Amino acid sequence: MGSGGDEMISGRDLDCKPPETIAIGTSRLTDAHGALKDIVEQIGGAKPSFVLLFVPSTLALDELSKTLPQMLPGTTVFGCTTAGQITSHGYEGEALVAIAFRRDHFRVASKLFKPVSPVSIADVVSQTERLVERFGVTPGRKRLALVFTDGLSKQEDLLVAALETGLKDIPVFGGSAGDGLAFERTFVLHDGQFHTNAALLLLIETDLSYRGLGFDHFQPTDKRMVVTRAIPEERLVLEINGSPAASEYARLVKVPLEDLSPIVFAENPVLVRNRNLYHVRGIQQIHENGGLTFLSAIDDGLLLTLGSGKEIIRTLDSSLAACDDRGEEADFVLGFDCYLRKLEITHKGLDEEASQHLRRHRVVGFNTYGEQHLGVHVNQTFVGVAFFRPGEEVMP
Repeated sequence: MGSGGDEMISGRDLDCKPPETIAIGTSRLTDAHGALKDIVEQIGGAKPSFVLLFVPSTLALDELSKTLPQMLPGTTVFGCTTAGQITSHGYEGEALVAIAFRRDHFRVASKLFKPVSPVSIADVVSQTERLVERFGVTPGRKRLALVFTDGLSKQEDLLVAALETGLKDIPVFGGSAGDGLAFERTFVLHDGQFHTNAALLLLIETDLSYRGLGFDHFQPTDKRMVVTRAIPEERLVLEINGSPAASEYARLVKVPLEDLSPIVFAENPVLVRNRNLYHVRGIQQIHENGGLTFLSAIDDGLLLTLGSGKEIIRTLDSSLAACDDRGEEADFVLGFDCYLRKLEITHKGLDEEASQHLRRHRVVGFNTYGEQHLGVHVNQTFVGVAFFRPGEEVMP
């Protein structure tokens, strides 16, 4: 548990009224000591229950971990590395973001799972159940869970399913840690230290009403494909429709094989149907043997559907417009947004327009290598939690 106290309202980049129930700090300095000092000047008076820290790939993690106890003594800090940040300004790529959750409204317990690859489902379930049991319920308050995972572990699908089992009726939301666009190493932050091959579970209690968000901007086309050869544990597809995976995908999207790139993958995702819903299975990159590496679980015989994009900005704005039962807008939205969505928005020159909507809806968070939404690991999706000022109960 953390410590907390006085009210602090921050977020000096906002062009609208800042949130009341959290304090936001943002620094664009390139050295860890200076960046943390900048952050503390913005949130230092908040005395929060806990702080979430979203770290750009440009900051030195060893220096950051050494500086944290000096700059935020006695403060419980969690977080992860990112593939981009959502600040009070909107989309950014090299900003350190801190969110201070006021003790008046939030209480937290945590569990670090390490190693997470390979994941032990039974162990995750049992440890999650113990955490829930120890985290006593306060009458009149609500609970939710957040998960931050090593984005290169390839274990998110199993992990989030196990967490949902252990959490039972407590909804879980989250994002996979990133590493810019390098895809080399990703980290989660727990107890002042950065951990790779790990996952962080936060169990949160709040007096605020909240609403879970999860949306993408794709619809299925009539182009189908079957995974005919795969290495599931590597999320690697070697053949689609009996042909080399990259070549067959390039043929279906009508792009020369040599022109396949992250932006092509972002604009032409493949979808997997689950009952009446389609979930995106994001493609990370071309494998050296002509296969395709995916960002979510994949297996032999899986039926895939090529997706077609709708208007990404209109979908963003309408889907973020969450209100509570009193018709009031969210005090803030904690957002986990896939890096492929940001790539598409940047490619289309829509950064500023998207950032305007993110600012207006008071979104703060980071760009992920994958998103976790109510027991499912997805890609190219915006997952978030809209928190409202104290009032009538709103269930996710």
